[in-house]
Amino acid sequence: MPGENLSRDEAQTRAELLTVDGYEVDLDLRSAVGEPEGADVGEGEAGPRTFRSLTTIRFRSARAGASTFADLVAPGVDAVTLNGTALDPAVVFDGTRVTLDGLVEGENTLVVDARCAYSRTGEGMHRFV
Repeated sequence: MPGENLSRDEAQTRAELLTVDGYEVDLDLRSAVGEPEGADVGEGEAGPRTFRSLTTIRFRSARAGASTFADLVAPGVDAVTLNGTALDPAVVFDGTRVTLDGLVEGENTLVVDARCAYSRTGEGMHRFV
């Protein structure tokens, strides 16, 4: 799944707005050795095409009410929360970015529960059998 490249202007704007304090990434790779409930198994393929990624990003915003985005290339997002408020993944996720509106000045927390794809292109997570 091709992603939209981050432009230099977008990177500069985001760097001026945000300071990232940390990432916590939990990957459920059990699908690599079996087919857990909810695994996306490709037709005619050996094994599943996706794995679960639960990511928490803690960051600070320089301005209240600001908007930005988090990069994510994934076939699906099951849940998004920003500062404890659930956001509709169908509204905020476009396949390559999670839109974040109404940031608070200071500390913010984003949690994204996604189904990420195993890759065969040389980038991302690979599954070999």
